[in-house]
Amino acid sequence: MKTLLLRQLGFALLLGTFILGGCATNKVDWNTRIGNLTFDQAILEFGPPAKQAKLTDGTVVAEWQTQRGRTHTYYEPFYDHSYRHRYYGPAYPMPVTTSTPDCFLRLTFDPAGQLTAWKKIML
Repeated sequence: MKTLLLRQLGFALLLGTFILGGCATNKVDWNTRIGNLTFDQAILEFGPPAKQAKLTDGTVVAEWQTQRGRTHTYYEPFYDHSYRHRYYGPAYPMPVTTSTPDCFLRLTFDPAGQLTAWKKIML
């Protein structure tokens, strides 16, 4: 009985961790990482970037996707209160769509590979 209770408690804690931390990103103070983070360290920490470009002066601009956008549609009842239809109540469901954007972290590295700038982008 105790082991079942401990397993359920452990599962509840694990589930709570995923729910609370699922969409949250680590709070990084990027201003303190300017000049202290290299491109290679960023790849080791975040994996390969989703996009990257090397400029003619040797600067590298790389983007990592931090959150995937989502679209959710649900149906809300529409109430027709007009006199011409002589009907009061739900006529038909109305679709309601909500969306969240894709989120990216854009890091800029100088030709020596040191972080020089950062920016959060929502598309």
